[in-house]
Amino acid sequence: MDLSIIPKPVSVNYKEGVFQSRELPTIEKKEGGLNGLGEEAYRLIISKEKITLEGSTPAGIFNGEQTVRQLFLSEYKNGLLTLPCAEIIDYPRFPWRGFMLDCSRNFYSVSFIKKMIDALSMHHINRFHWHLTDDQGWRLPVKDYPLLTEVGSRRLDHRLPPDMAWSGGFYTEDNIREIVEYAASCYMEVIPEVDLPGHTSALLTSYPDLGCTGGPYQVEDRFGIFEDVLCAGNEKIFDIIAKIFDTLISLFPSKWVHIGGDEVLFNRWKECPKCQKKQKELGLKKPQELQSWITFKLVQLLSQRGKIAIGWDEILDDCEDYKLPKETIVMSWRGNEGGLRASSLGHNVIMVPSTEGCYLDYRHTEDPEEIGRSHGTSTVYQGYSMDPVTIQMNPEQASFILGGQCNLWSEIIYSGKIAEYMTFPRLCAIAESVWTPKENRDFDDFSRRLKVHQKRLDQLGLNQYRGTLR
Repeated sequence: MDLSIIPKPVSVNYKEGVFQSRELPTIEKKEGGLNGLGEEAYRLIISKEKITLEGSTPAGIFNGEQTVRQLFLSEYKNGLLTLPCAEIIDYPRFPWRGFMLDCSRNFYSVSFIKKMIDALSMHHINRFHWHLTDDQGWRLPVKDYPLLTEVGSRRLDHRLPPDMAWSGGFYTEDNIREIVEYAASCYMEVIPEVDLPGHTSALLTSYPDLGCTGGPYQVEDRFGIFEDVLCAGNEKIFDIIAKIFDTLISLFPSKWVHIGGDEVLFNRWKECPKCQKKQKELGLKKPQELQSWITFKLVQLLSQRGKIAIGWDEILDDCEDYKLPKETIVMSWRGNEGGLRASSLGHNVIMVPSTEGCYLDYRHTEDPEEIGRSHGTSTVYQGYSMDPVTIQMNPEQASFILGGQCNLWSEIIYSGKIAEYMTFPRLCAIAESVWTPKENRDFDDFSRRLKVHQKRLDQLGLNQYRGTLR
């Protein structure tokens, strides 16, 4: 009898005999002490008489409880729980094991987000990256700038009849606190993202004077990359950004804030007199370098507030004069190159390469009947094969890799049930790639365990893809 745990533990040592119970048993928990276990590690001992769980910290105990939860879901049958006697020792390979949900392109309910956090925690995911702003919607309340949510949270939805064509919403402060507290109960940190200085159509629609042209702008009902970004020559942009950061600090206890920084177009800055003036004042050679100056300022604003900035790998570009501060974390999404560059410069890195199965908005397979964007495919096998430490990295570079995650962008993911289908079981594969020791991973073994595990996900009411894994 195999326990079929996902992600696969560091070691499972089977013993003679079985544990059986007609009722779900109470687990004997031993926390703290000199048991030799790390911060997130646990030891699970199943004997004929009882089940014992040991951990040095509450987080370790919680991770062990999630493994027990898996076993109860699959091995409690016809009123009888049957488990082989075994000793499991388990701990993570990487400290950062994340999942990103885009709530700008599609507004997901608080109850759905909590359902996802619950499912993520069963896979030892410990970072919920919450994408809160983009061209298609602003979801974060900022008291001093009420139009961000009054105007920026709603857009035309061409799927709806004309008299119902406005869609969107935003999260109240109470909503956010509820999600943060729920995640904390699962030993998961919530990392908010406010995308700057591009992907800001919703912000500019709310406050047009912060753009280069003054508008008119609209909360975008299209998907893509748009020319209008924050005006680099307007110092008022830092006033609103400071208030946004103050709001984030009051609502999110996490030490990290994601500042975006991706896919900024520079046409407006080339044409804008204020931006051209600022470029000359700073002695910059080209408009692109204005982004490195803005990023430098954003990192400083966060540092002053006791927070560490994370940005997409574009923040590495054009930094000749305003070098990216060393404490800034780089999230490498355009393949592995950003991670290689950032780690060689001494930056901590989170790997999320879109080329390696980490983008869950892509189709599961090339089948045109599959749900997903046609940018490419992200198979379960690709996600399982993703290694945050690439073969090109030397040991020093590898020491800067915090871990990895997968991202669910929601341009065409219009409901929670579709989001679940796009997430599972690819999330299971990514979770194992960032938790389990590399030498313990085997895709054929994972595929076998997944057949059992997907029945557990069924019991949790999660919609799933069940096609080919490669």
